[in-house]
Amino acid sequence: MSGGITSRHQQDLQKLENYLPLLENLIEHADMNGSDPRMLQWMVDLNLQWNSALSASSFFSLIGPKFFRIDNLRYELGMILFLYGALMRERAFEVLPDDLVQAATLFRKAAGVYNYLTHTILPVLQPFLPPERPPEVTTSMSSIMCLICLAEAQAVTTRKAEEKASRGSLLAKLHYGVTQLLIEAMTIIDSNIGDLSNISSQLIEFISLSSIMHESRSRRYMATELSRNGQVGLAIGILRHAVNEMNRRSPSEQSWRVVFEQEINALAEILQKLEQENDFVWLDKIPCLDELPFLEGKKIASIIPYAPVRLEKELVFRI
Repeated sequence: MSGGITSRHQQDLQKLENYLPLLENLIEHADMNGSDPRMLQWMVDLNLQWNSALSASSFFSLIGPKFFRIDNLRYELGMILFLYGALMRERAFEVLPDDLVQAATLFRKAAGVYNYLTHTILPVLQPFLPPERPPEVTTSMSSIMCLICLAEAQAVTTRKAEEKASRGSLLAKLHYGVTQLLIEAMTIIDSNIGDLSNISSQLIEFISLSSIMHESRSRRYMATELSRNGQVGLAIGILRHAVNEMNRRSPSEQSWRVVFEQEINALAEILQKLEQENDFVWLDKIPCLDELPFLEGKKIASIIPYAPVRLEKELVFRI
């Protein structure tokens, strides 16, 4: 325990928040003395090694985790910040059941950390990276994580809107906004195969399945709103399409299979009720797939910018 903190994620975040200013200060002073041959030799002998949580080789190696050595202080800073964002995201999941507002804020802060990595830290590091490097130090991977955190922040906000019984049309747009953010993440993966060739298939499946799930929720709310407005046939067509799309995917993880089964059952229950009503009361024409409306998204989650804490302390190197 540290300062009465019982959460392991909070403890780790506190450690990193104490370490980051020291590391930033060290990098600044190392840059100031960078022309000294002794400093250059010291930089070569740093022996900074990290393993990757997102590399496929980390999941399937039989001899333990693979470590990547890059003797550059900004490599250390990049990996530490990536870890900082990841721990903030884990803390958000930890508080999610009890505090939706705090969870959304943590997801947005984590997105800010990854955005800072993408635009400030990692571009300077790229020329010094060897061909074999962890995906965490590529700008494409930090961009993907930024979008994932934003999508999760929007999902929490959408859940809050559901609790307030917001209109189905708004909920449909919010859910599809999550899908749009995740589609952006998948687009980055597809267009950066070189940088991300060794990325974990579990991460890719997580993005893909999350996207499909929120798209299904969007169709469900759209159909419910249309049926309330008397457009029962159109609602039935949307629900049938949603069920078909969900049935097309077979998740590899049991936890995901349970979630998909629950969503399919919820869709089927609404669909069966509307079909029975339509057969006996409304007699609406059910449109074909080409006649169904397109989903519209509304993205409202925004980044909370990360601001590094600087130390005003001069260092003297004894090399």
